[in-house]
Amino acid sequence: MVREITILSGKGGTGKTTLTASFTSIAKEKIVVADCDVDAPNLHILLKPRVRAEEEFKGSKVAVIDKGKCIECMACEENCRFNAISNLEIDPILCEGCGLCVSICPVEAVKLEESVSGYVFVSETKYCPMVHAKLNVAEENSGKLVTLVREKARKLAEQKGRGLVLVDGPPGIGCPVIASLTGIDLAIIITEPTESGIHDLERILKLAEHFGIKRKVIINLYNVNMDNTRKIRELCEKNNVEVLGETPYEPLINEATVKMIPVVEYSPLSDVSKKIGAMWGKVEAELGF
Repeated sequence: MVREITILSGKGGTGKTTLTASFTSIAKEKIVVADCDVDAPNLHILLKPRVRAEEEFKGSKVAVIDKGKCIECMACEENCRFNAISNLEIDPILCEGCGLCVSICPVEAVKLEESVSGYVFVSETKYCPMVHAKLNVAEENSGKLVTLVREKARKLAEQKGRGLVLVDGPPGIGCPVIASLTGIDLAIIITEPTESGIHDLERILKLAEHFGIKRKVIINLYNVNMDNTRKIRELCEKNNVEVLGETPYEPLINEATVKMIPVVEYSPLSDVSKKIGAMWGKVEAELGF
């Protein structure tokens, strides 16, 4: 049976991808890793995947006018609330694919066609297989793309005999986060000891609870503000959520990131690497690996 863990954060920049890369380096042959931050993916920077397969993702539709059928009644242009039609030409960036022009055209000269919204990649890293994606600029339906990435990662894990899919999730609490959260076995939430970090942690904890997902928390940069670290621990205790561990502010992490290497590989004997290793040990014990 394939288990699934998603690494989440209530906001961007908390260290989510840094920790995911280190967990990947530790787990290696046990996992398939997936980057579900499809709007701004960056896990590939640390894992350096070699793309083996590429697939178009068609998640949106754009209106197209058949000039051979069009009688130039201008109904579509006059009624388009997005101003996407000018001189009976449709701007694919402004078009929202709502279908109004299709429904009001008296001669059925307008139809909706699927457009390429992004790409999904199946790759190999030196640690494990990886599934990742890239949403094109100004495209929507990132939730659908996240679901597709997860599906491919799970199938790949089954094919390769890997027991775990490790997901680097998107930040926030919106549609892409929900798509990366539902049906998983464990959510690991990365937070930081700032007022905004605490606020966003509260939101993502409630979201995971709503879907009945088991939650764990990691406090990154815990020594930057010890008072707020204490508040986070109290919040977790109040919500019956285990704090897996804490990682300090550590220049080694910045050095490793600049060199595009997971910190546990860049400096395996450092205190921060030992802390990350201990946290992953708790995760494996939780899931019975």
